[in-house]
Amino acid sequence: MKSEPPPPCPFEPMRPSELVRDDAYFMQHAFNQALKAWAENEVPIGAVIVHEGVIIGRGYNRVEGLNDPTAHAETLAITAATQTVGDWRLTGTTLYVTKEPCPMCSGAILLSRVDRVVHALADPKMGCLGGAASLHELPRINHRIAVTVGVLEAECKALIQSYFQLKRADG
Repeated sequence: MKSEPPPPCPFEPMRPSELVRDDAYFMQHAFNQALKAWAENEVPIGAVIVHEGVIIGRGYNRVEGLNDPTAHAETLAITAATQTVGDWRLTGTTLYVTKEPCPMCSGAILLSRVDRVVHALADPKMGCLGGAASLHELPRINHRIAVTVGVLEAECKALIQSYFQLKRADG
């Protein structure tokens, strides 16, 4: 784990309303996972996986804490979801994540058969579900996923930008 303390987080956890379980509701849960990453001095990205309106997997970046370059929010949420359902196939699920998945995570999403990905913030540098590349649209791939972009974009963008601004200010 990083030795320096995390910068102070100016964001409060979101309180999703149980009245409407739409994309914004589940993205609020992903945002709250991202806050856990911030508290552990990790890049604040969070993810949840939903099946039939129920969260079956949660994850947030833990690369530094676990000393593992594969410990991204998406991969940890996938692992948690597969343990919940007892199968590596996550058909019928939606993954909500605060930032567009990287190449590794996009591959894991495809391999685990997630049906849909909702991400808040596009990543034109490393994102592989429409940003820098579109791994899910390769012509020979045997699994198709639907992608929705921009749910709670402003909030998730502010979270990540604030984290890096405070990290740069600290030195």
